[in-house]
Amino acid sequence: MAAVPRDRARPTPRGDENAKRCGCERLSAGVAGERRFPVLCPGWDKRPLSGLLSNRAAIVTGASQGLGLAIARAFLDEGARLIVCGRDEDALARAHAELIEHAVRPDWVEPITADISRPDGVGRVVAHALERLDRIDVLVNNAGIYGPKGLTEEVPWDEWEHAVRVNLLGSVLCCRAVVPHFRANGYGKIIQLSGGGATAPLPRLSAYAASKAAVVRFAETLAEELRGTGFDVNAIAPGALNTRLLDEVLDAGPERVGASFFARAVEQRAGGGTPLEVAAQLAVFLASAESDGITGKLISAPWDSWAEFPERKSDLGSSDVYTLRRIVPADRDLGWE
Repeated sequence: MAAVPRDRARPTPRGDENAKRCGCERLSAGVAGERRFPVLCPGWDKRPLSGLLSNRAAIVTGASQGLGLAIARAFLDEGARLIVCGRDEDALARAHAELIEHAVRPDWVEPITADISRPDGVGRVVAHALERLDRIDVLVNNAGIYGPKGLTEEVPWDEWEHAVRVNLLGSVLCCRAVVPHFRANGYGKIIQLSGGGATAPLPRLSAYAASKAAVVRFAETLAEELRGTGFDVNAIAPGALNTRLLDEVLDAGPERVGASFFARAVEQRAGGGTPLEVAAQLAVFLASAESDGITGKLISAPWDSWAEFPERKSDLGSSDVYTLRRIVPADRDLGWE
């Protein structure tokens, strides 16, 4: 394998002072000083890469734009070999042209147009990965859509069903396809992309909310099925991103998505949202050997102290922290059963 060029860069912190100057006081918590995997702030400077994903072969779905493209860039910058897929052939071609500039070698990133909500599409992606990369070490299930916007009883049922098929069934299909290859290799990483709908209700976006909650529960369940095998399955909550999904909300207007949600979207657009690099660097961490043994977790890219997880593996392994759980009265200091 060729050595990873060390003149490329990835964000690293300069401490709390720089974070506060960017208006990211919350992001600065717990990340003062140098850390191998900082929780990112858009004002941090760059330092040379360390090749954390050298010799790793990965698939990233939904990689033609937005977060998927950012994750693909970060993986290539860290020395990975990559298959990227998307449904839009032209958008994927543009993404591929950009990604080549981040790859150690041009043939270390290969595009394939596919619909991962269909079994035949997933089969083509996995076959292409095995042909071009020889093996699969990492799967990033990023492909996702908002689906219909409006009251549950009013939105078109075929659109509601399609959102669940893409967000949930597509990721399950991809997992089913790669796990046998993980078993053959004795190692593997699966990274699911969650969203706000996983942990809180999203009125008028019910298909998205329901499917993303299911994505997280599926990740937790698959992690238990694979526990002790050398495979890790985790989900990322990337934060409020200014991507095409935000554009869809703004285009839909308050009548379809609700006044409060629309107002938050307007505020998010004005404020810039969470940088894509935050979730991308968390994905690098979860794809690397430094996260080995951390599994079955829903991790917030901007809010959780995942930079410190390598030192907390024993606690994480025996705890239900960062998982979906029911709240009972005692959790809220209520004096009734």
